Amino acid sequence: MPGLGASFGRGGATSDLQDLGNADVIVIQGSNMAECHPVGFQWVMEAKARGTKVIHIDPRFTRTSALADTYVPIRTGTDIVLLGAIINRVLTQERDFREYVLAYTNASWLVSEDFQGTEDLDGLFSGFDSETRSYDTKSWQYAGAEHHGDEQEETADSQESESGHSLGAGGAAVDHESIQRDDTLQDPRTVWQVMKRHFARYTPEMVQEVCGIPTDLFDEIAEAWISNSGREKTGVLVYSVGWTQRGTGVQYIRAGAILQLLLGNMGRPGGGVMALRGHASIQGSTDIPTLYNLLPGYLQMPHAERHRSLAEYIDSIKGANQKGFWGNADAYTISLLKAYFGDAATAENDYLFDAMPKINGDHGTYGQVMDMIEGGKIFGYFLLGQNPAVGSANGRAQRLGMANLDWMVVRDLVMIESATFWKDAPEVETGEIVPEECRTEVFFLPAASHVEKEGTFTQTQRLLQWREKAVEAPGDCTSELWFFYHLGRRMREKLAGSTDPRDRLLLDVAWDYPVHGEKQEPSSEDVLREINGYDRSTGDLLPGYTALKADGSTSSGCWIYSGVYADDVNQAARRKPGREQSLHAHEWGWAWPMNRRVLYNRASADPDGKPWSERKALVWWDEAQGRWVGDDIPDFEATKAPSYRPPKGATGVEAIAGDDPFIMQSDGKGWLYAPKGVVDGPLPAHYEPAESPFRNTVYTQQQNPARELYTNHLNEVHPSPPERGSDVFPFVWVTSRLTEHHTAGGMSRYLPYLAELQPALFMEVSPELAAQQGLEHLGWAHVITARAVVEARVMVTDRLAPLRIQDRVVHQIWMPYHWGGGGGLTTGDVVNDLAHLTLDPNVHIQEFKAGTCDVQPGRRPRGGEVLDLIDAYRVRGAVTMSSGAVAVTAELLDPQGKSRVEQAMAGATGTGTGHSAAEMEKVLSVRHDVRSRPGQPQQNGVDPAVLDAHPDTSLEGN
Repeated sequence: MPGLGASFGRGGATSDLQDLGNADVIVIQGSNMAECHPVGFQWVMEAKARGTKVIHIDPRFTRTSALADTYVPIRTGTDIVLLGAIINRVLTQERDFREYVLAYTNASWLVSEDFQGTEDLDGLFSGFDSETRSYDTKSWQYAGAEHHGDEQEETADSQESESGHSLGAGGAAVDHESIQRDDTLQDPRTVWQVMKRHFARYTPEMVQEVCGIPTDLFDEIAEAWISNSGREKTGVLVYSVGWTQRGTGVQYIRAGAILQLLLGNMGRPGGGVMALRGHASIQGSTDIPTLYNLLPGYLQMPHAERHRSLAEYIDSIKGANQKGFWGNADAYTISLLKAYFGDAATAENDYLFDAMPKINGDHGTYGQVMDMIEGGKIFGYFLLGQNPAVGSANGRAQRLGMANLDWMVVRDLVMIESATFWKDAPEVETGEIVPEECRTEVFFLPAASHVEKEGTFTQTQRLLQWREKAVEAPGDCTSELWFFYHLGRRMREKLAGSTDPRDRLLLDVAWDYPVHGEKQEPSSEDVLREINGYDRSTGDLLPGYTALKADGSTSSGCWIYSGVYADDVNQAARRKPGREQSLHAHEWGWAWPMNRRVLYNRASADPDGKPWSERKALVWWDEAQGRWVGDDIPDFEATKAPSYRPPKGATGVEAIAGDDPFIMQSDGKGWLYAPKGVVDGPLPAHYEPAESPFRNTVYTQQQNPARELYTNHLNEVHPSPPERGSDVFPFVWVTSRLTEHHTAGGMSRYLPYLAELQPALFMEVSPELAAQQGLEHLGWAHVITARAVVEARVMVTDRLAPLRIQDRVVHQIWMPYHWGGGGGLTTGDVVNDLAHLTLDPNVHIQEFKAGTCDVQPGRRPRGGEVLDLIDAYRVRGAVTMSSGAVAVTAELLDPQGKSRVEQAMAGATGTGTGHSAAEMEKVLSVRHDVRSRPGQPQQNGVDPAVLDAHPDTSLEGN
């Protein structure tokens, strides 16, 4: 979300899927859309039939590639180099949409003279501290606003709390009144000139050297994108988890956003950035979040140290002297607290904010896994809609962590691997988990499927759609709404007489939904009404979020969803056929915010309110009516004229000028340069993936210096150049999905038709790699990392072409991740066991899409021999808890008195303290010791002296 949120002001897709049909060029990068989003892909095909050029950029030739006009193979992990080179061409050849850029972006803003970029610091930005792996961002700020930056401790704290997620509905706070600008763009401190210097080294030649894309193919991509953008034409960028599941995923998206702003493609028909979501309600699960660090509507979760009062919390969101609708954060927050606690929340008790739970650090998924492994912090676990034993990164760590719990509740359709790991996980075979001694008590509760419950999905384009219940759920299967409502009800009944302060919130919560039917199902429509919000003085449902107030007279369970039940009509349930309405189909479902289908659509008109071109008209100012009109609901105040200029000292909504299209940004403009909101740099820079067979040739700095690391024996990262040992893992693995199976396989491997269509786990390799490694088509092979060994059938195919990088050939291996060994009609090894836990510092997302490995013919070993093979590779490759963990590569090359281990461990996130060794041995086999620490032997059956003698601390000869 910070990639889009820091650039435009919101973290959702900027248009609807059908708007793809309006594009003059469609660039799909980081997505296999035809296979993973086949229903939405129809609009790509509609556009192509009308002559739109479709470009697909991907490491592997897929079903999307087969339908594209141009397919571009790329080395995984190098997309910023390609995008940076196109940006460089736009800037140096001055082929931007200049009128749009000057009016609607921060290109002319002046940056602090203290700022130093990657050109000055060889891959780092100013303010980096290798001890905390974080940036002091004061030097990144606009000129005169340096005091608004975050010190490194604050940035490190923001990384722990994943504060970037809060940009899902509004950009970062800056003081708009202090901004200095130069509309000529000549001042060397303008964002424009800073960008020109930053992207200067991203050239077609570098694209060929780093990405493996020939210069003539680069020219085709760049010219198609640039020439099909501007006043008369627009292009759209489409991405998915091929971009987000990266250690630098936020910066990939930032690079695409910068290019779209420069070309004037934002807020216009056939333009924008289509952020494809993986499931039916992934968008909804962040809007009304399942994330520890967010409240509904992207209000940040209160922090124990920074938000000691409601006023302090609201001020941290609103900021000082900033524009935009975050200026009403008090109304959004207080209305949420009223929805939570009803009459119990009053102005006198600060609306119960003081009693609200608060966070104080990293409580994310992978941090929890590390805590579970160590023990002593987490004793119980609820799993709903997740199967981490198969679907999460480093599955071995997930399973060993779950083996260290006291109890776990699993709600699912079938007995997934996370419910049965204690008896059939791979670690049972290796002896790492002993079923008779595993203390985890698993409670399996059957869940209703999507056709057995009613409610809303919020999908890719921010669209809420109501689904009816088709059939009753059988037996004891229940919906999530039923489960949580009745769990809460029973807890409240048990605590009814409690006077303990810690029980106050649970007893005060407004928990009184009407129920119906034999199972006493709560009313989903009443929940949606509560989310929409009420005028508490009249009982009327609110028309939208602009009606929310900060005086306690309104309530809303999610401010961005306010309006979904306007006029007491379930707007999400509307089903007017598309043939009976316009392209954007405003009467099919309801899109947040306020049913706007194309975000930032004020930018489809020029500063005077006239369409940039009649061909690309969307909304415009009608002088006679005194309002914005057009083919979409204006993402702007409907009656605010283009000529409006805010009075001096204005803040919030009043401060939005008539030519400020990005109404959730604190200065009203699209951000080419992000002084705040992204913790690893104000501009995207290329870093190699955490595991790579190549040196970074763009800068000396090898990896993202601010990347998140979890230091644990089960999560060791392979060395990358300049460290020794990278040649032991010479190949690159890539994972993605198939149409026929669904994520971890719990909804597809049990179905005969789907299991027959894709009956076995397989890997795709090129003919050249097959010949080199002795792999046979349809035969067996196994992939080895320092974390796991995974076997699969071999498919020899031209879909994965070898690429020449730095004068040598690199081979990429592709594997789908849908298989597990616990159940289903087709079983197999867990591909996600190969992955390490190195995370993007903004949102803690894992790097699923690139890692190094070896591949060997034949089936993998069994039992304890698996661990012996892993250990042999770890020793050969010098893999320890400090390998691949140094923050600043220059310090690795010139240690300046610090040992390599000291460099690696600074700022890394270790596991907590917990159970004794005796307790651990009840759960885990001692054959492969997961209790290892730096300086202690970690390899089974290996003399510690071998590690000491290994060229692990020397760079000589590299």
